[in-house]
Amino acid sequence: MIIVNTETVNGYDIAEVKGLVQGNTVRAKHMGRDIAASFKNMVGGELKGYTELLTESRREALSRMLQQAQELGANAVVNVRFTTSAITAGAAEMMAYGTAVVVTPKLQ
Repeated sequence: MIIVNTETVNGYDIAEVKGLVQGNTVRAKHMGRDIAASFKNMVGGELKGYTELLTESRREALSRMLQQAQELGANAVVNVRFTTSAITAGAAEMMAYGTAVVVTPKLQ
């Protein structure tokens, strides 16, 4: 599966558009991470617990989007974007979305 954040795939033609695909996950903060983050806020620096949480969330959302694209028969997803939003205090949604397409190599 080819994944790009552009409208086209270099070296390929879009033969068919399958449609919009998306994947999302909602994650809650871990109390231990919150306590560690509170201390880190006092001295500054990266909140590694939250960085890991967001990395896991992006991977899960991307995986779900790709699964949906495969079910539609696509071999690529173009215009991929990520977005996040707060759902409730302590929980956030990560969403990946794009356009599922079938690409074929360009004829030379």
